[in-house]
Amino acid sequence: MVQQATPWTWTVSNILEATGGTCVAGGSDTVFGSIDTDSRAIQPDALFVAIRGETHDGHRFVEEVLSAGIRGVVIAEAEMERFPILDWAGRGIFCATVPDTMHALGQLATFTRRRWGLPVVAITGSNGKTSTREMTVSVISKRYRTLFPERNFNNEVGVPLTLFRLRPDHEWAVLELGMNHFGEIARLTRMCEPDIGVITNIGPAHLEGVGSLDGVMTAKGELLDEMAADKPAVLNGDDPRIRVLAERAVQKILMYGCDETADVRAEDVASTPDGMTFNLNLAGTRVPVRLRTPGRFMVSNALAAAAVGYLAGLTAYEIREGLETFRPVQGRLNVRETARGIHIIDDTYNANPGSMAAAIETLQGVSKDGRSVLVAGDMKELGSGAADLHRDIGVLCAKSKITRLYAAGEFAQQVGAGAAEGGMPVDAIIIGSRTSIATDLIDWLEPGDWVVVKGSRAMGMEKVVTKLLEWAGERSK
Repeated sequence: MVQQATPWTWTVSNILEATGGTCVAGGSDTVFGSIDTDSRAIQPDALFVAIRGETHDGHRFVEEVLSAGIRGVVIAEAEMERFPILDWAGRGIFCATVPDTMHALGQLATFTRRRWGLPVVAITGSNGKTSTREMTVSVISKRYRTLFPERNFNNEVGVPLTLFRLRPDHEWAVLELGMNHFGEIARLTRMCEPDIGVITNIGPAHLEGVGSLDGVMTAKGELLDEMAADKPAVLNGDDPRIRVLAERAVQKILMYGCDETADVRAEDVASTPDGMTFNLNLAGTRVPVRLRTPGRFMVSNALAAAAVGYLAGLTAYEIREGLETFRPVQGRLNVRETARGIHIIDDTYNANPGSMAAAIETLQGVSKDGRSVLVAGDMKELGSGAADLHRDIGVLCAKSKITRLYAAGEFAQQVGAGAAEGGMPVDAIIIGSRTSIATDLIDWLEPGDWVVVKGSRAMGMEKVVTKLLEWAGERSK
C-alpha cells in the first residue's frame, strides 16, 4: 500500500484561515505543496512550522530552512524579535505568527481533515493500539483506499503529519491516538474529529503522567468525551473499566469481546503452531478466521478491527480476508524463525505491565511443554509504583512456568526478586546487560526453544534480537 504525498496545495489564505495567524511578511500569492516540521527532510515547496518539542525548538532551524530555499514559515509571536522579518518581506518569504505553533499545527490538520471530509477511525488504548490499527487498515483496505500513519505517529505532531498526507483518492483514514498525560487524547480527538472511535483496553501504562488505572481510564475516556454524540464507538466489552466508560457514553456503542453479550465476538478460540484461530460472530453471521500471529490478545485486536469493518459496511468475508492477510508490525510480536530451530518473538517496540503480561501468556501458549525464555527490559513511565510493577512481572514469569528469565535495566533486580519469590529457581534468573544476556543465551539455547524479547522503546532491546539472529541465522518464510 504505497501512499504518495497529496497534490493539494496550501495558499496563504488557507494557512491564515486555519490558524487565525497574522501575516507579517510575504505576499498573498505564495502557494505551498505540503506542511512539515522536520528541517532535515523538508521538501522545497513546503511550509515550515517551527514547533517546540521535548528536545528541540524548531525556531532554531528557521534560518537554515530559509537558506535551503523554503519560501514560508509559521513562528510563535514571542519569537518574532529574533528574526529579520523586514528582510524576509523584501525577499518575498512568507511568515505567519501565531500564539502557539504546536496548536497551529493541529489547526492546520483539522482544516485538512474537514476539507477532505472522508471518514476517520481513531484508535486508542493502553495496549494493542498499533496492531489494532494495522488490522483495521488491512480490513478497510479490502474495499477502500485507506490513509494510515507511516510510523508510530500518534501524538500532537504525528497525527497532523499523517493528515497532511491525505490525497483525493483516499476514501478512509485510520489513525492512532497516544498519550502520556491528561488532555492529550482530548486534543487529538478534537483535531481529527473521528467518525468511529475505538478503545482497546485500560491498563497500567503512562502511570507517571496520569497516576493510577482510574487516571488511565479518564485519559482514554477523553476520546468519548470529545467525539460527536452521533458517531459510534467500538469498545472492548471484556475490559471492566471500558464497560464503565460505555455506561456513561452518549454515543452508540458496539461492544466486542469473547463474552456472549458482545455484539462482535470470538468463539472457539484456539492456538495453532503459526497463530490463532477463532470463529468470528458478526451480528449473527459466523465465519472462521485464522490469524498469522500468536497471542490470545491479538484475537481481541482482531475483533476491534472487525467491528470497525462492520460499521464501514464490509461483509463478514471481506473482514475475514483482511484479518487473515494481516502481518505484525516490526517489533510487535514478530515471530522470527531461525536456521538453528530457535523461535524468537521480537516484541521490542515498547512495553508496559499489560503488554508484558500478554507477552508472557503468548510465550506460555506457543512453547507448550518446551523450553521458554523471557528477556525483559525496563518498562518506562510507571511513576512511583514502578518497582512493584516490575516485581509483579517476575512473579508472573514464575507462575507461568517460564523456563528462564533474563532482565536488564534499572529495575532488573526487582524483576528477578519477583521471580524468585514466585518460586523460579535462582539459577534460572539472570540479571545483566543486553550484551551479556545475548552472550549467555547463545551458550544456552537449543533447537525448539522459544524466546520473547521485550522492553520499553528507550531500552533498545531489539539489539538482543539482532545478536541472536546474527548467531542463529534467520530463516526466510
